[in-house]
Amino acid sequence: MGSQFRHVALFGKYHAAVTASAAESTRAALEDIARFLATQGCKVVLEKETAAHAGVQGFDSLDMEAIGRECDLGLVVGGDGTMLGVGRRMARHNVPLIGINQGRLGFITDVPLDGFRATLEPMLRGEHEEDRRSLMHARVMRDGHCVFDALAMNDVVVNRGATSGMVELRVEVDGHFVANQRADGLIVASPTGSTAYALSAGGPLLHPANPGWVLVPIAPHTLSNRPIVLADAAEIAIELVSGRGASANFDMQSLASLMHGDRITVRRSQHQVRFLHPRGWTYFDTLRKKLHWNEGGS
Repeated sequence: MGSQFRHVALFGKYHAAVTASAAESTRAALEDIARFLATQGCKVVLEKETAAHAGVQGFDSLDMEAIGRECDLGLVVGGDGTMLGVGRRMARHNVPLIGINQGRLGFITDVPLDGFRATLEPMLRGEHEEDRRSLMHARVMRDGHCVFDALAMNDVVVNRGATSGMVELRVEVDGHFVANQRADGLIVASPTGSTAYALSAGGPLLHPANPGWVLVPIAPHTLSNRPIVLADAAEIAIELVSGRGASANFDMQSLASLMHGDRITVRRSQHQVRFLHPRGWTYFDTLRKKLHWNEGGS
């Protein structure tokens, strides 16, 4: 029995292959996976930039827009950072994604490269779990005009400058004043991003089925300023009141410099990312492996 997916796109971690050995490893992995997909009856294409940088021969290439129109599955070879970038671009096309991790197991790239054939074969036949993740739509407003617009899957982070002191931020939820907070910064994280920067700043884990966000202060001046979980139907607005050199980061992959009075608004995007996992997968399996729960237990 062949694949239920007819047209499959391969995405690679080409931009991080800075050494000859890393580039060769990426090329070999992509070629190996592409050939395997072909044996399963799939028409295989490579994302255009991946093909150009990895040097994979013998397969057609398409840009992101064409992949969104023509392909019914994407395989992302790399780590969670690679998947974040691809996920944001593919979400509006509703193309499901499978993550193949070249290194350590990721939170959202959970198929190990070693032995990928045994895992992928049943998944391609339709034996998989689907996991939908919400995106955040963020904008930086200045004097009533939008000066920066971005999607984020993990988080939107307002940070102080590298050499300055704290920032002061005015926080509103659905137009209601919450507080003026003095801190090193503030994180608005999705359930997907609750295991990233927000976790290291003391935020809670949110199961991805929860329709919520977590608001986490970074090193707050007032110790009673604690993380809070909000409904993701709310719009969060963060205004920079004071602080030099502040910036807003979106999944730590795009950045906007902020001026006093700038407002960062965050709302739920209409688009979701579709992840496919091996049959029987649960979110708790990932937490157990990544966070080393139960180590030393019976």
